[in-house]
Amino acid sequence: MTKPTNGELEILRILWDHGPSTVRFINDMLSTDKEVGYTTTLKLMQIMYEKGLLERSRDGKTHIYHALVSEEEAQRQLLDRFLDTTFQGSAMKLVMQALGSHRTTPEELDEIRRFIDDLENNQKKGG
Repeated sequence: MTKPTNGELEILRILWDHGPSTVRFINDMLSTDKEVGYTTTLKLMQIMYEKGLLERSRDGKTHIYHALVSEEEAQRQLLDRFLDTTFQGSAMKLVMQALGSHRTTPEELDEIRRFIDDLENNQKKGG
């Protein structure tokens, strides 16, 4: 999968939240935060189509776009890139930094413990 840029991620988030959409709808959603020209949105979505991030179909004269990449897949790809470039591929360094620089609630810590326990149990079963 081609890793989406920040601008492409904005478009993907709209598609993940709202489902298949027109360029006009995407542009209107993007324009709620900042002024974005319709042709800019159209060009970016055409590039995303060429990169295999979006698929489009026709509804009369209108193209309807939908995401070909899931939110989870995009998150995984972006996290892998971030982990490699920022933490030399060390998940431990990432987690330690995140937990050390952010106030973690007891509920979040409990969930993290359960997640680690599940990982350990799955490794024991598989190994």
